[in-house]
Amino acid sequence: MQIRELSIPDSYEITPTQFPDDRGVFFEWYRFDRLAETIGHPLALAQGNSSVSKRGVVRGIHFADVPPSQAKYVTANRGAVLDFVIDIRVGSPTFGEWDSVLLDDVDRRAIYIAEGLGHCFVALTDDATVSYLVTSTFNAEREHGIDPTDPDVGLVFPEAAGDLLLSPKDTAAPGLHEAAASGLLPTWAAARAYYDSLNAKD
Repeated sequence: MQIRELSIPDSYEITPTQFPDDRGVFFEWYRFDRLAETIGHPLALAQGNSSVSKRGVVRGIHFADVPPSQAKYVTANRGAVLDFVIDIRVGSPTFGEWDSVLLDDVDRRAIYIAEGLGHCFVALTDDATVSYLVTSTFNAEREHGIDPTDPDVGLVFPEAAGDLLLSPKDTAAPGLHEAAASGLLPTWAAARAYYDSLNAKD
């Protein structure tokens, strides 16, 4: 398993080692110890989610209040998605920037997204099946969104996605700077303090 930090601090691409034979393939898609060595603490997993999306579906940009927010470990079990991590932590040196990882059933990569970061993906195939391990259970009152088509964020959706399909909730979400001005976004200081508190427990 190889773990590579992305250009957004506190997010990582995980590439498993696959072991194919005449029966199929075996690989470890999540190792709590390897991830803990990288981020400084083990994940206290609280919920597992799955979504199935047709080509062109965009889910996000989603985030939750810090603390505790919700760290995510995401992979694609079937098909392909382009997964985005967006730095929405006000005061971060990379605020407003993003990076992406192709998650598919070929290389079988995963992405880790720390608390306080924004998350979004676009499905590149029909029946794109994504699984998420998360550190907090869903709480609608603490969950928020940013318009994934906001030009101030500037996500680049590949042509392979075709026509984009967003939920009414995501379409109606505020832009990045509107969300910041309203006090909706987490701060870099609050996120760092929360990461430090998690690391101190171990």
